[in-house]
Amino acid sequence: MDARPLYIPVVLGTARKGRMSAHVARLLTTEISKQAAVQTDLIDICNLPLPTNDAGEGIKDSGFSSKMDRADGLVIVAPEYNHGYSGLLKHVLDSCLKEYIHKAVGIVGVSAGPFGGSRVVENLLPVMRELGLVTIFWDVNFSAVQNCFNPGGELLDSAYLRRVDKFLKELIWMSRTLRYGRENVAS
Repeated sequence: MDARPLYIPVVLGTARKGRMSAHVARLLTTEISKQAAVQTDLIDICNLPLPTNDAGEGIKDSGFSSKMDRADGLVIVAPEYNHGYSGLLKHVLDSCLKEYIHKAVGIVGVSAGPFGGSRVVENLLPVMRELGLVTIFWDVNFSAVQNCFNPGGELLDSAYLRRVDKFLKELIWMSRTLRYGRENVAS
């Protein structure tokens, strides 16, 4: 077994003010950092200096690209915007291409409503496939997110931790398996 730690960053996929998904992204980053032989970072898309007057690799940020290239897997925390995802998240994701090929991705849906971002997950799946990412079998969905955390960002319902643990076990397994494949199996 490879002794190198996996690198699985968390991408916070919204730049809106008052975003409750920031609490979710911090929770995921904390839980990943507790995993043996896994390193992580929180990548907040509102801090990426990407222009909006061009698209795709023409706007590539070297810091983000470097993290995606290094990544073995990735977590995307995406709030649901009218049954879809943030345009800025799509803009950021499209700035890289080859960096994603054969890497695992897990999607965490966030919603103020009762469906927990399940529609954003559904809408992101074909995008992940087109980018070359491999989606895992489990998602985590935060329904009525405004009731899941206290004002300080502390989780109020520990049942989410069991869901996050199941999600991370699958993501880590898939990340490790795909890294082995990228490095040892001819394409």
